[in-house]
Amino acid sequence: MVRAADVDVHPVPPGNSNDGAHVEQKNWAVVRTIVGYLRYDTTPELLLLNQIWKLQSLVSNFFYPQQKLVSTVRNGAKVTKTYDRPRTPMFRADAHHGVAAADTSRLAEQYADLNPAAIQRQIQGLAAQLLALATGKDAAARRPDPKRASADESTTTSKRAS
Repeated sequence: MVRAADVDVHPVPPGNSNDGAHVEQKNWAVVRTIVGYLRYDTTPELLLLNQIWKLQSLVSNFFYPQQKLVSTVRNGAKVTKTYDRPRTPMFRADAHHGVAAADTSRLAEQYADLNPAAIQRQIQGLAAQLLALATGKDAAARRPDPKRASADESTTTSKRAS
């Protein structure tokens, strides 16, 4: 007998995953490798995260090349994928005909002023501050209540029934 509590209200059809694999891959590759798996839910943590993502977007958009899938050809069971040359998003925008010349020159100026090693050091410092905030919060939440007496501090002696 199947109870109502055992039935999934929104079942996922077979072959149709619900997880967004591309987003989850980027979450591990970018988000989790930088800030880890802790829960960040306070305002100071949010401010640090915003600083980290601003710096990380500079690194990933100006210095991390990515390959883009150009075509997929299926020949029976064999699938052949063709990728273009790895380039950074900044260089892709520079080569795209739809990007205005003013935007391209602004990106070039910004690129000339960036130091990837210095940005990485800033990200690591902010991530260390974030970790200290998050672990300090967890340690404070796990502390025992100071109002309770321990077993050896009891004011009444225990009586044993015989």
